[in-house]
Amino acid sequence: MSDYSVSLASYTIGADAYDKLAAHCLTCGKKALAVGGKTALEKALPKIQAALAGTGVELADSLWYGGECTYENIDLVAAAAGQCGADMILGVGGGKALDTAKGAAQRAGVPVFCLPTIAATCAATSAQSIVYTADSVFDSFYFLDGPAAHVFIDTQIIAEAPVKYLRAGIGDTVAKHYECALSAQNDELAHSDALAVQVSGLCVGPIRRYGLQALADCRQDIATFALEQVVLAIIVTTGMVSVLIQDKYNGALAHSLFYGFTILPHFEEHYLHGDVVGYGVLVQLAVEKRRQELAELYQLFADMGLPTCLADIGVRCDREELAPILAETLAGADMEYLPWPITGEMVLAGIEQVEALAAPAKV
Repeated sequence: MSDYSVSLASYTIGADAYDKLAAHCLTCGKKALAVGGKTALEKALPKIQAALAGTGVELADSLWYGGECTYENIDLVAAAAGQCGADMILGVGGGKALDTAKGAAQRAGVPVFCLPTIAATCAATSAQSIVYTADSVFDSFYFLDGPAAHVFIDTQIIAEAPVKYLRAGIGDTVAKHYECALSAQNDELAHSDALAVQVSGLCVGPIRRYGLQALADCRQDIATFALEQVVLAIIVTTGMVSVLIQDKYNGALAHSLFYGFTILPHFEEHYLHGDVVGYGVLVQLAVEKRRQELAELYQLFADMGLPTCLADIGVRCDREELAPILAETLAGADMEYLPWPITGEMVLAGIEQVEALAAPAKV
């Protein structure tokens, strides 16, 4: 067996998480470039500037990440870091902004710190960037040397973000468990893979126990214990699994179906990654013939407002219309390592089974 290394992201969480920012930054240098989404920078920059004031760490500049995680934007941000002499990059915002910052830091050869302002994905703690084309069609996975140097999770900023992002994070997080469990089920697993599969169970437990309350608290802009447990499951637990597990086990049908949908024009402009991945979990469970678990998760997702049928993501249940989506799904990297072959007909049957669950509610 070949040698391997595992580096897990460290993190600070709480309403005053940024108070620890300067101490971590000073281990890497004295000049930082902040990169993020426009709204994210508007919300977080005042707290970042206050946290760095008088500490010896200079915020050299702040920069919009470009609106999509593309290789072009990654290179532009890397160039900007070089031009301002940044010793580190602060990634601020959601998954696309953080993935751009992480990729740019790798290109520029500087460390990155992640400051998620929403809890929609595990991008803050994972060691890869999901890269798209300028038209928001999935391009490729950009595998990085390691995760962020440290992650700062300000729960009050996340609590004040639109609840749709937390809901999407729940869908993405639940998928991690079911996808890893499927991909790895027939193999004798090495330590880190076995550990990852076991840890992935903690992606689901807190969601079942605290998810509805966390969503209610987020609607009230309140950072509570329930919200924090769900945020940790989304950002930390899921990212930990992604780092621990081999790439071949790190996804399955739920994510690949999402990437299939991205071939539809402007799809990602209207539907969040985690919402669609959550729907994909339902289809995957149908394909796996896990009917009881499908029924239970379907009801939980319905209660949370996650998509539970194609109409919820603007797609018709039509064989001809679904054909190119299914072709893209089956060609995805996440479908390359499965315990048994999954065909387009099997996925279509799974979709139809989920549609049947939705039908009584729509009568």
